[in-house]
Amino acid sequence: MVPFLPELVPALERHGHLVLSEDVREQLLELSSATADRLLRPLRQEDKRRGISTTRRGTLLKHQVPVRTFADWAETEPGFVEADLVAHCGHRAEGAFLYTLVLTDVATGWTECLPLLFRTQEAVVQALERARALLPMALLGLDTDNGSEFLNAELLAHCQREQITFTRGRAYRKNDQCYVEQKNGSIVRHLVGYDRFEGSAAYRQLAELYRAVRLYVNYFQPSMKLRTKHWEGGRARR
Repeated sequence: MVPFLPELVPALERHGHLVLSEDVREQLLELSSATADRLLRPLRQEDKRRGISTTRRGTLLKHQVPVRTFADWAETEPGFVEADLVAHCGHRAEGAFLYTLVLTDVATGWTECLPLLFRTQEAVVQALERARALLPMALLGLDTDNGSEFLNAELLAHCQREQITFTRGRAYRKNDQCYVEQKNGSIVRHLVGYDRFEGSAAYRQLAELYRAVRLYVNYFQPSMKLRTKHWEGGRARR
């Protein structure tokens, strides 16, 4: 922000959005990046928000869906994806609100985001079908958490019918889904934030955002991935 202040401040003043005394204006234009960070730190702490978990355990089909841990991901062939839902509920989980289904390919990091108007089994399967049409590779495997929106008869039958390998992570072990969890933060939370979104109008806006974002993220942004990790004494080297 600081390098743009000499252009930004006069523009804001010219359009009536900012009124400064000469002393304050001079100080603002001489502001350093370190000073700006120090002045803004209390405001950033006040506005520091985190999402809340809305995952409800699906227990009936656990024995039919094999567990896969983070150590088991050795696929070099594209098509094996991790899936997760991000809730756009703000600070309260009551009522109806939007979700985002995030799919991340383990081998390539390719990510698709699709909005859900409701968190139902049918909505997840329909979004998965839309994602299959968008993915540049065949969907070979699906790995999810233990939420009831994933561990249900409808999604299990869909994966069996389409010959998609269906696995799940361990409960309360987010590292088992480390690839999609990273994209939840760097794409969805970074661009959409933690506000609450409801209704069809917000759903259409979110769909339009993801329509453009998928091209920007997948074609023009680098994707970092851990290649190796070893221990030297008590310290991990990545």
